Amino acid sequence: MPSRNLDPSVDTTGKHDHAECPYCGSTETEREHPKGPSLCRSMHYCHDCEQPFEKFE
Repeated sequence: MPSRNLDPSVDTTGKHDHAECPYCGSTETEREHPKGPSLCRSMHYCHDCEQPFEKFE
């Protein structure tokens, strides 16, 4: 039986990596969704300035 490849949109690799917020520079951020509108972007949320942002992979 051939192995199945997982849909990359559900991959949570790097979920605990803290991206730098482009608004305030904080790293107190959280990845909200594994992938954003395209496979090269992910959605994050900053806990310091309470702003959502996209990170390019």
